[in-house]
Amino acid sequence: MDYKIIKYRLEDGVAYITLNHPPLNVLNIAMMKEINSALEPLLDEKGLKLVVFGAEGKAFSAGVDVSEHLGNSVIEMITTFHNIFKNILKLRCPTLAVVQGAALGGGCELVAFCDFIIASENAKFGQPEIQVGVFPPIACMILPKLIPHTKAMELLLTGCLASAKQAEGFGLVNKCVPEASLKEEANNFIAKIAKLSPILVGFTKSIAVKRQQKEFLDYLAEVEEIYLNQLMKTEDAQEGLKAFLEKRKPEWKNK
Repeated sequence: MDYKIIKYRLEDGVAYITLNHPPLNVLNIAMMKEINSALEPLLDEKGLKLVVFGAEGKAFSAGVDVSEHLGNSVIEMITTFHNIFKNILKLRCPTLAVVQGAALGGGCELVAFCDFIIASENAKFGQPEIQVGVFPPIACMILPKLIPHTKAMELLLTGCLASAKQAEGFGLVNKCVPEASLKEEANNFIAKIAKLSPILVGFTKSIAVKRQQKEFLDYLAEVEEIYLNQLMKTEDAQEGLKAFLEKRKPEWKNK
């Protein structure tokens, strides 16, 4: 496939998927479709050792395109976005996120869903969805499992940001490194996985996520119904999204 918004390469059993729509790498439907197109063949790729998610530009990703939350595009946006996580969960190999700059909203969810995270000191993580009238379905499921409950609730319910050092401290990030060392540290980590047996890594990963797979798929079906058929029909959801696009403060109606 001729990728236009991501970069993709498969080299020595390691697949590299790089968001390539700088400066903010906003996850629009077109980019998400390209990510899924890169992931789907990897589900049957023999000898695959690791999938690495990275990004060009100053930010990993500022999140999902807010304009695609409105009107008829929201259904395609949500289902295409969630297919990324379904595909990642089907992979027999582990995943690594290499993060510089902001990883916010859907970008933070993509990072948090990976098995390993290496971040530069200038990275920051957050789920600001609640400030614009929606909630982050993936983060609501996985953050309380990954990090202390109180910190997960703070991120989800206030929309606050966490620095890379803070994220390392509460266990979201494996390693926080100086920005100049990010590529070298990532390559060192990749080498640790690449020297192992792909089949042994595959069995271990599959068993480790076996229970999560069923829970996640059941959860996703339920949360999509709530998101699309309940949340998106509220006045506050529409107001929050429109206010963000119009660069003004929302006027909440509690309806």
